[in-house]
Order: sequence, then structure tokens, then C-alpha cells
Amino acid sequence: MTAIFLDAVIDTLKLIPFLFVTYLIMEAFEARTADDTSQMLAKVGPFGPIVGAGVGLIPQCGFSAAASSLFAGGLISPGTLIAVFLSTSDEMLPIFLSEHVALSTLGRILAAKAAIAVITGLVIDMVIKLLKPKAPKHIHDLCEHDHCGCEEDHGGGFPAICRAALKHTLNITLFIFIITVALAFVVEGVGSNAIANFLANRPAFGVCLSALIGLIPNCAASVMLTQLYLSRLITAAQMIAGLSVGAGVGLLVLFRTNRPMKENIILTLVLYGAGVAWGLLFELLHLSF
Repeated sequence: MTAIFLDAVIDTLKLIPFLFVTYLIMEAFEARTADDTSQMLAKVGPFGPIVGAGVGLIPQCGFSAAASSLFAGGLISPGTLIAVFLSTSDEMLPIFLSEHVALSTLGRILAAKAAIAVITGLVIDMVIKLLKPKAPKHIHDLCEHDHCGCEEDHGGGFPAICRAALKHTLNITLFIFIITVALAFVVEGVGSNAIANFLANRPAFGVCLSALIGLIPNCAASVMLTQLYLSRLITAAQMIAGLSVGAGVGLLVLFRTNRPMKENIILTLVLYGAGVAWGLLFELLHLSF
């Protein structure tokens, strides 16, 4: 037990400098571009899913939450919202960078998520257009909401950006440490080969389970899925299913701001179904990164 904790502490401490630098860059970028990006997304019309998939890839804190608010205010389509959710990677990017994953591999993963988001978003909007006219929404329907808890730090210059980056780094470091310890205990008790074989022999179950984990409206979900993939305990298909579904706090904001509630439930089911479908396709074609 002592050895497991010690190894987890050492492995986690090694990541802190890389995580902090990554989040510092992300926070600086968001402080300069978040408002402009949201305004752009609200003005692209039928090309929303394409633009949504692109901006969803940008590692901005709480952008999925902003997309939920734009949807609740009638400014973007359901397909655009789902495209943003599917392309959002939450904590995957900083963890992959801190673990020195090859940039070519990371590029292929991001490209796959973007393609998934664009295709799914366009199909959703097309189906909705064919089935029935879009129910009107108005900006005054949008209620106040909280994002990730760090937006109060934005706009305060470099010191505020550093505080926000440090807050993210500490939060994610804690998640990584907890998940690393938990995975170590599971692997020690069951064995990594047994876990990998169990999921490999049940690819459909693994995809469905990963997508279900991805629905957890918290960065812990993407941390867990990324760590599982890096530990070779889940396949690329299972990872892509979970990380596609994972939209950070976006779903929380959607359920808080948008009405009717039935629409939120349907959108969540569509998001989950899309993640599972794409994951199964990856498994069927034996696609990897």
C-alpha cells in the first residue's frame, strides 16, 4: 500500500509543471478570445456544426457551458450544440501533453473528434429540419449560470490568469492522484491483463461503459478515461466513445438553463448514442491512433 501511494505521489508531482504551463497558455488564450469565439458561433447559421466542432477543440475552460447557454438562448442549433459537446476534450489535452504523448498521435485523435462532431452535428440539424420546424427560442429565456468557477479570475491581467491556471492545476492534480491510486489498487488486485482481456472480449460493453463514464458532468470523467487509455486498460475505440460524450460542465449548464426539460433529456440521449455508435464503428474497423 505504501509503495502504491509513493509511486502515485511521484508520478503525479512530475505532471504538475507541464499541467501548469498548459493551463497558463489555455487561460491566457481564453481571456483574449472567449467572447469573440462565442459571438462567432452565434452568427454562423447552418454552418454551426462545422464551426462548433472547430471551436470545441480549442482548450477553453467552460466553452461547452457557453455553448449550452447560447443554445438555451436560441442562438445556435441542436446540431451545433452536439458538435461542440462531441469535439470538446476537457482535460484530455493537458494530460496527454504532460505525459509527452506524440503530437502526431494527439493530432489524429483531435482530427477524429472534429470529424465525428461535424458529421453528427450536420446530420442532427438535417433530421430536425426534415421532421419539423425548429421551435422558437429567445435570448430572454436564458437564465444566469456559473461556469467552471474560475471566470471571476478572467479580465484581471496576468496575475489573475496565473491564479486561474494554478486553480486548474491543483484541481486536476488531485483528480489524477486519486484516480491513479484507485487504478493502482484495481490493477494490483485484479491484474492489468485480466482487465484488458475482460474489456477486449466485450468490446460493445466497454464502449457503452466508457460513454456512460463520459456523461459524468465533471472533469474527473475525462481524467479517468485518459488515464485508462494511457494505462492501456481501454482501447482507442472505448476512449473515443467516452471522450466524445464528455462535455465537462456543459450538460449541467444545459439542464440548468434550457427548457423544456424533455429536450435536455433527448439531447443527452442523442449525445450518448452518438458516442456509442462512433465507438462501435471504431471497434468494428479496428481503428487506432
